[in-house]
Amino acid sequence: MHFNVGEDIIQLTSQWKGERFPDGRPRVPDRYLEALKGMTLEEVWKPIFIRGYENQFEGRLYTLHNDDRKLIGRAVTCTFCPTRPDLHETMFRIGKEEGRKGNYNQWVIDTLVEGDVVVADMYDKIYKGTFLGGNLTTAIATKTKTGGGVIWGGIRDIEQMKRINEVQVYYRGIDPTPIRDFVMTGFNTPTRIGNAICLPGDVVFGAGGGVLFIPSHLVPVVVDGAAKTHVKDIFGFEMISQNKFTTAQIDRNVWTEEMLDMLVEFIKNDPSGEPYRNLDWSDEYNMARYGDPKDTQTAL
Repeated sequence: MHFNVGEDIIQLTSQWKGERFPDGRPRVPDRYLEALKGMTLEEVWKPIFIRGYENQFEGRLYTLHNDDRKLIGRAVTCTFCPTRPDLHETMFRIGKEEGRKGNYNQWVIDTLVEGDVVVADMYDKIYKGTFLGGNLTTAIATKTKTGGGVIWGGIRDIEQMKRINEVQVYYRGIDPTPIRDFVMTGFNTPTRIGNAICLPGDVVFGAGGGVLFIPSHLVPVVVDGAAKTHVKDIFGFEMISQNKFTTAQIDRNVWTEEMLDMLVEFIKNDPSGEPYRNLDWSDEYNMARYGDPKDTQTAL
């Protein structure tokens, strides 16, 4: 076996049809990452959930900076297990043969590029499971510029880390011990973070104390879907305040053609609709005309 194998990454993310990094990870365009900065967790979550991606969010995490900043970037994944002498000997030899230096966590951080986020499954190990400290967090800030980490395990040097403003880190716990007694079993492979699953190149969306992993091939749909949800909320609040529609009408999954016509007119003429004037509502009109299996349910 080998670590960080491009052919395997391409197979795992075969639904992505766009540009890729040299390591094979999907390179979701920067414009989508920028658009996500202005969106809420619920807006981004909904288009994924209704497509069957129900295991993409984990909220049982602490944040390094508690100032409402978001963590948005492309995932570099790694998976670990408790140490076992023969397994460690094998894995470490493979890494050495591949020219990797330092410990397993350093191998991962050495590969980061601008816009990356480390996603590490340390199997909830906190004592001797401190994946990041002051030095490696500084390295992440230098390499990724705006990235950070999602660690299903521990961190250390918390006071040093908090002085590094360029990153955001989600983690499970703090311990002063250095990282020990662990083995890396996967590098840019499917990685579990609590109740969520992340693939290399997924877009990490950390907000509100939790992290959502957006499949790379769904990012364009998610961004447009979230924008639609946002402008429908703006319009819906206005219509409810004017007693033109009830909350039950606004909360339906499928709006009527009359409601869509009023929404499109609102976007066209109201200043608050200007950022949304390039959205295509043809799918919504088709559902209004021809029905949808969920049209009797309220919106998620």
